Amino acid sequence: MNNATIDIAKTVNWNKIRSDFPILSRTSNNKKLVYLDNGASSQMPKIVSDRIHDYHLNEHANIHRGVHTLSQNATDAYEATRDKVKAFINAESLEEVIFTTGTTDSINLVAQSYGRTNFKKGDEILVSEMEHHANIVPWQMVAEQTGAVIKVIPISDSGELVMDAFYEQLTVKTKMVAVSHVSNALGTVNPIKEIIDAAHAKSIPVLVDGAQSIPHMVVDVQALDADFYVFSAHKMCGPTGFGILYGKKELLDAMPPYRGGGDMIDRVTFEKTTYNVLPFKFEAGTPPISAGIGFAASIDYLNSIGMANIAAREHELLEYATNKLSAIKGLKIYGTATHKASVISFLLDGIHPSDVGTILDQEGIAVRTGHHCAQPIMDHYNIPGTVRASLSFYNNENDIDALANGIELVKEFFG
Repeated sequence: MNNATIDIAKTVNWNKIRSDFPILSRTSNNKKLVYLDNGASSQMPKIVSDRIHDYHLNEHANIHRGVHTLSQNATDAYEATRDKVKAFINAESLEEVIFTTGTTDSINLVAQSYGRTNFKKGDEILVSEMEHHANIVPWQMVAEQTGAVIKVIPISDSGELVMDAFYEQLTVKTKMVAVSHVSNALGTVNPIKEIIDAAHAKSIPVLVDGAQSIPHMVVDVQALDADFYVFSAHKMCGPTGFGILYGKKELLDAMPPYRGGGDMIDRVTFEKTTYNVLPFKFEAGTPPISAGIGFAASIDYLNSIGMANIAAREHELLEYATNKLSAIKGLKIYGTATHKASVISFLLDGIHPSDVGTILDQEGIAVRTGHHCAQPIMDHYNIPGTVRASLSFYNNENDIDALANGIELVKEFFG
């Protein structure tokens, strides 16, 4: 990231933006809350929670079914989210934006709909050693169902993909590459465009887990040429229970429905059912309407700040935190890739990560400890887990200073 890009962030009033999040002014264990678990879920600005609350108070109705005004208004508000997502990721059409319950649901949809249709015995599914469990287990399940085989791209000790191994493993047997854009446990930003281009040269589709990338950077699915791109609202200052599957129209058209029920049908008889058009073919039943409407508000909020500004600010915070924590004696950072998002995972010599997290919590500091749903990464390093501090644009240098001071208290306690 160049200095010109970083300077963009200095034009934003980050203190004012911090005030948009009421939870950041509360206390935890009688200490000022320092929230550094954004990799698990970001916080929600008041403007988003107000939008959800307003829907429940004044607009609540089921969608896509009613002719009455309330239902039509709710439908319009819910479907407006699809337009905002399309623009946010630069999808080519609204038909390519499928609403799901989250990243995990999106991956399962592709694994079961695309995978069960197209995989056969001996086919290979290529994932990486740094994947979240949500981008491992669904592929293992469909592999068991079809006879396909999982192959794994290894990582280096710095937490980067071994690209030579990737190219070697990309063969005529490979029928899907499924890889994260950003590692949730290490912060590594993977060379997604290079991966996609290499796979497409052999006519292999690619699913990108964008759960940890889309809150932190500009994502353009057409520029990436991604076949599938998946992410969740709750990591983007939005509500839980709502997510997105982007898929190229020609792929989605050829895929059978994943779930059956209302709204995904065209005509139902006991003899045969025909299915709705995209995107509704994959959206069975009453959805989480308020979450969808709330997600539209969170996209508007992020756009009001600017994703380039957010990326620049978080780069500043990551550099500050890396320098601050690297100076602490006995602390080792895991994940030292050249290109990283705002995640720092670390261990303290001789102290279990859960003990570190417990004491930090008593100081009001919220971090994540454990394997972060990425056990193969921990196996790679032969460690039980890490302490993970994950930063967002509404964090500041004071939060990082508090973390560093808290770590020193942990060391004193166990000293």
